[in-house]
Amino acid sequence: MTNRTFEMPDGIYTALVTPFLDNELDKAAWEKLVARQIDAGVAGLVPVGCTGEAAALSLTEREWMIRTTVEMAAGKCIVVAGSGTNVTASTIEMTALVKEWGADVAMLISPYYNKPQQSGLAAHYRSTAENVDIPILLYNVPGRTGVNLLPETVASLDDVPNIVAVKEACGDLQQIETLIGTCGLKVFSGDDGLNFNIFGLGARGAISVISNIIPGPLVEMWTAWEQGDISKAWWISRQLDAVCKACFVESNPVPVKQLLAHANLCGPEPRLPLVTGSKSTLQFLENFYNETISPILNGDQ
Repeated sequence: MTNRTFEMPDGIYTALVTPFLDNELDKAAWEKLVARQIDAGVAGLVPVGCTGEAAALSLTEREWMIRTTVEMAAGKCIVVAGSGTNVTASTIEMTALVKEWGADVAMLISPYYNKPQQSGLAAHYRSTAENVDIPILLYNVPGRTGVNLLPETVASLDDVPNIVAVKEACGDLQQIETLIGTCGLKVFSGDDGLNFNIFGLGARGAISVISNIIPGPLVEMWTAWEQGDISKAWWISRQLDAVCKACFVESNPVPVKQLLAHANLCGPEPRLPLVTGSKSTLQFLENFYNETISPILNGDQ
C-alpha cells in the first residue's frame, strides 16, 4: 500500500459558487458565503471548481478567492482548490499556483474537449502529480468532460503518493463500487442525489452543491452516518431529495445561485456563457425557496 502524503478528512465539502455583481467578483458576498460554511462545520471548502464557474474566472479572481478562503479557513477546515484544465502543461502551471496560494489539496478535473484515452488520462494525472508536490484529488464528471475515468485507470495511479482521493460524479453506482473496492484512494461522492447510496458503498463523504444553500443538514447527515445512525442519515437524505432535484433543474450553478439570492446570501447572476434561468424555472425556484428552503433555514436558526 502506498504511503499517502496527506489524508483528506472525511465529511462534507462544499463546492462553492462564485458570486458576481454586475459581472464582477462580489468579494463581500464571497467572504459571507465562506464564513457561513465554516460556521456550519464543513470538513472542507472547494473554490474554483465547476460549481464556481472556474472556466469563466480570471487568474486574478482565482488567486484572490483561493488566498482569501485559505486565510479564513485556517485551523477550521481544509481548502481543495480547482486547478485542472484540458491541457497537461497548463494544469501543471495552475496546480503550482494553487499550491503557492496556500491550498491544501488541488482538484484536477479530467481533461475536457480533448477526449483523451484512458492511458492519456493516467499520464495526465501522473505528470501533474510528479511535477507539483501537492496532494491531488481526481475529479471524474463525464457529464461535463465527455470522458469517464475508469476504476482500472485510477488503480493504475495507486503508486503515486500525492494522489490522495477521487471525487466521483459518474452516476454509475456499480462503477463507484468497483472503484472503492479496487483503489487505495479515498472516494467522495460528487453527486448529491446519490450521496446516501455512495456512502453505503464506502465513500468517505461528499463534495456537495446543495450544501451551498443548506450546509447544516448535509453535515448532520454525514455525522449521523459516521456515528452509525443509518436510519437518521437515511431520513435526512430523503428530506433532501427535493432540494437535489431543484438545484439541477437547469445547468449548475444557475439554480443554487437563485436560491442563495432568495436567502440574501449573494446575487443570482452567473457569468456568460451561462445565463439566469428561464421564466418558468425562476418561478419554480421562488416557490421552492418559500415552501421548502426557507423553513429549513429557519429551523436551523
